[in-house]
Amino acid sequence: MATRTAKRPARRPARKTSARRVNSGRKLKPSAKVRGLAAAEIALAADHDDIRALVERIRAADGVAIGTYRDPLGGRALVMATLPHRTIQPTPFQRDLSPTHTKRLSEKIDEAGSFLDPLIVVLGDDNNFWTPNGRHRLAAAKILGLQHVSVLVSPDETLAYRILALNTEKAHNLKDRSLEVIRMARSLARAQPGAKETQFAAQFESAELLTLGIIYENLPRFAGGAYSPLLRKIDRFSTRALPASLREREGYAARLQAIDAEVKKIIAGLTARGFKSPYLRNYVVARINPVRFKIQKRGDTAPAMPIGQALTRMTAAAKGFKLESVSNADLAWVAVGAGSHE
Repeated sequence: MATRTAKRPARRPARKTSARRVNSGRKLKPSAKVRGLAAAEIALAADHDDIRALVERIRAADGVAIGTYRDPLGGRALVMATLPHRTIQPTPFQRDLSPTHTKRLSEKIDEAGSFLDPLIVVLGDDNNFWTPNGRHRLAAAKILGLQHVSVLVSPDETLAYRILALNTEKAHNLKDRSLEVIRMARSLARAQPGAKETQFAAQFESAELLTLGIIYENLPRFAGGAYSPLLRKIDRFSTRALPASLREREGYAARLQAIDAEVKKIIAGLTARGFKSPYLRNYVVARINPVRFKIQKRGDTAPAMPIGQALTRMTAAAKGFKLESVSNADLAWVAVGAGSHE
């Protein structure tokens, strides 16, 4: 008897998704409102009262003021100049230098034969020049042995605290961002001890970065990514003065480190029972997360739970974790969830 072979349905050719189709409905509309300065307002003489002292400071540092003007958007006075690299230092709260990135950057600058991207520079606390966003370019200039580097100098010293959001020189990972934010907060706490965290929400970006930054200072290899979803729901900027709010955050950070120590014990226990998965930590942290099922609506700024209460519940959940309650199916679902966010 002949066996009938079922015909397989013909595969449809994969549809090509064009960039135009993906971006449909997201067209960028130019503003109907005209902003900024007119051409005649941008020009600024080097001896103008708003810029004279800064030009003299540049010359005193053996630099050269090439041009002076007003920023077309905000109208602030600026100086395009060159400065000896020895007169410039990175801001003390900036992320750590990456030797690998610096070496690669210096090679590319050398290949191009031009140092085209000026450093943003302000006057620092020690009356030297600070660059808040050019640490790697400055280090590359030193490697190349450049006598001078091109800079854009602003007399607005507070720019050093606002420029983090514009930094695209080397992509920040969570650790980089957290360390830079906590260093910035400590610097501001010394300079403006009466100021509140909430006053610097734009500069700090997210409250969780302050708490994670404190932990990264103590534990550079801390798995902050596993705890970030929790903190985004419960960590908010404090209305207390910076010195007091940072002390409070140090307490939260210590509690989170203690929770992570319990998580490590749970992971060790699961590993001993034969569970092997790169998602073990994420799974355990999700299981003990007291706000994992609380969905926040768009625009809702209130925490899903007070941070102190959340950490207390999380500590209890970690200490009472039942190893026998874990199955391979649970870990498979975690892997699927992690993959959907990549």
